[in-house]
Amino acid sequence: MPVKNQKWIYNSTFSGAPKPSDFKFVEDQLPEVGENEVHFKAVAISVDPYMRVLGSVIPPGGVMFGAQVAKVVKSRNPKWKVGDAAVGYFGWQTNWVGVPEDIQSPFGGIEEPYEVPQVVSNVTHALGAAGLTGNSAYFGMMELCCPKPGETVVVSGAAGAVGSLAGQIAKIQGARVIGFAGSDAKVDWLVSECGFDKAFNYKKISVVEALKTAAPKGVDCYFDNVGGQMTADVISCMNSYGRVAVCGSIANYNADRSKPVLVPDYHLNVIIKQIKMEGFLAQRWLGPKWIQGIHQLAEWINQGKIVPRETVTNGFLNIPSAFIAMLKGDNIGKAVVTV
Repeated sequence: MPVKNQKWIYNSTFSGAPKPSDFKFVEDQLPEVGENEVHFKAVAISVDPYMRVLGSVIPPGGVMFGAQVAKVVKSRNPKWKVGDAAVGYFGWQTNWVGVPEDIQSPFGGIEEPYEVPQVVSNVTHALGAAGLTGNSAYFGMMELCCPKPGETVVVSGAAGAVGSLAGQIAKIQGARVIGFAGSDAKVDWLVSECGFDKAFNYKKISVVEALKTAAPKGVDCYFDNVGGQMTADVISCMNSYGRVAVCGSIANYNADRSKPVLVPDYHLNVIIKQIKMEGFLAQRWLGPKWIQGIHQLAEWINQGKIVPRETVTNGFLNIPSAFIAMLKGDNIGKAVVTV
């Protein structure tokens, strides 16, 4: 019997904040499974900030890109058997048929799906705390920030999917952690549940003023999810030989690209303080290290050392609204849509 496939098509290039009309819902019939092909059926679909950035440069007309956890329904590929759970870039659709080894990553190149490790106890965690989100926090903090016991670490976008994990990883390493978020509820959660030493609502207190009180001896590491003025302010409070891991640029995602973007000048501070500042994509660590990262994160989750939180939206039809809400900061932790 033919299988219907539901899709969200990337309908028009984002201009400013994404809106519902930028997406188009369509249905079609799934093709038969050919040689070396697999039929994956979506279980949960991820919505992430990077989709806003790539949506400005990828031509409209195709299925909206993104990762999902999916189950194998039928397989003619020796690597996959019916019932396997996979994480892959299958996009915003309920079903996918094709050769897994040929899947294109939205970041460029081929990125094959991988089986969800058994140590991951919650399937949605495979998209979040024990997946791309978790490894972004893990490798950015461990490989670039390299916090030492007793050092002071600042995390911006701290109540988001990556930021909340980055701060908890720094705490495991013995650092003192300060977070910035956009509401009192997020600030309370960071301190009471995530174990941050201090957290501030940046809408109520300036970054510099907060750090003068919370970090009188200066900041050693900065995990940057925001960019813009916040980054300039944190860097002004950093110690010599500080480290900055640049993971995101939330402050600039919706900027009008037809006009120059005003960027605060923090170069002199970086030079004078000899600060090491490095941008990264988590895909740098694909391969054996990727799975090692997932296993470490899952172990910490199972031990209660990391407390993951998700904002879960139910229903495939609600993916665009979940994506738009996530970009507005309405979520706490990882934003996921269950299908």
